[in-house]
Amino acid sequence: MSAEFPASDSLPVAGTAYGLGIGPGEPDLITLKAYNILQKADVIAYPALEDGVSLARQIVDPHIPEGRIEIAIRIEMGKPADPIYDAAAIEIGKHLADGKTVAVLCEGDPFFYGSFMYLFGRLAEAGHPVKTVPGVSSMMACAAQLGAPLAAKNDVLQVIPGPLDADRLREQLAKTDAAAIIKLGRHFAKVRGVINELGLTDRARYIERATLETQKMVPLGELPADAKAPYFSMILIHRRGDAWR
Repeated sequence: MSAEFPASDSLPVAGTAYGLGIGPGEPDLITLKAYNILQKADVIAYPALEDGVSLARQIVDPHIPEGRIEIAIRIEMGKPADPIYDAAAIEIGKHLADGKTVAVLCEGDPFFYGSFMYLFGRLAEAGHPVKTVPGVSSMMACAAQLGAPLAAKNDVLQVIPGPLDADRLREQLAKTDAAAIIKLGRHFAKVRGVINELGLTDRARYIERATLETQKMVPLGELPADAKAPYFSMILIHRRGDAWR
């Protein structure tokens, strides 16, 4: 007897915005649901840097049909983001009011530190139908690439942003079983110093640009003392070394 599954709702509904989680970087890690919606959407919106580069757009490039309306949401580093999302929500809202379906691309998962949440709030509050399609988060991808299960049994897992000050980082790391430290970038030296202070370096794994051709992964202690880290990097720590132990 075959299993029965609920009917798919992966065909976009007119006048609806969809936040598509498109995964951490490898194009094949997009879900079937996100792919199907992307194929049918009238408008595709995505975050982009001031110089035009959009990692989200690059990830799904092999999957985007020709002839779609595209909206690049230009993020100006160092400037307030609220006006940018305000303007983007207004532009997207006009397409929704015209009955178009809009797919908003979000690296990883839309609701796991994803930029889409800021558009979600604005569009939903304006009365537009908005749906979210979950995606493979960077944390899950990093764990898979490193061969490092995040947590097991009754472990407490923390997600810790690198921009936290050293005292807060120390406090959080000191009381957890496992941690994923994200958003390293210019905060890498500080984060690494705290990990060393707590004697956790031999339990820490470093990875950057997970699933991309430029991916790099190494035990944290093997990195040079003056090593730099890009924004898209992560450190995974488990006090037992391996979660299954």
